[in-house]
Amino acid sequence: MANTHTITVTVNGVKYTREVQPRLLLVDFLRNELGLTGTHIGCDTSNCGACTVHVDGRSVKSCTMFAVQADGRQVRTVEGLARDGALHPLQEAFHEAHALQCGYCTPGMLMSGLFLLEHNPAPTTEEIKRAIAGNLCRCTGYLFIVEAIDRAARRMRGEAVPELVEH
Repeated sequence: MANTHTITVTVNGVKYTREVQPRLLLVDFLRNELGLTGTHIGCDTSNCGACTVHVDGRSVKSCTMFAVQADGRQVRTVEGLARDGALHPLQEAFHEAHALQCGYCTPGMLMSGLFLLEHNPAPTTEEIKRAIAGNLCRCTGYLFIVEAIDRAARRMRGEAVPELVEH
């Protein structure tokens, strides 16, 4: 390939080396080169947050980053949440709280929620809302998403998780 770059990226603990075009977006690399289709393309303008992943522990909208910029870095996608067939507590909470409808925004919401919980294990409702402010959902009123993140935070701290309230 003319004008390509060799990159090595560790994604969800697996090291990949690929030849890529310099303008290939990280989201396209993940989906098309690696087959990790959990990271969604929603807008290509960084407005919706459906493509949110973690790069070296930071929350990043992968439509705003070139794959070559990920060279030598650690990337975590939504596929990296579950371990040994067991859902991550945040995924469990999203399921329990019915925090999704169509599911298109869910991977980005999960990754933004996880970033918050990894840096603030006891967030307030306002902190949860701020953490997901860069993620758009066109189906829900966000109430169940906020509730799910709060449930996951409680579970991850080892606290009892309250019964769900009918809304």
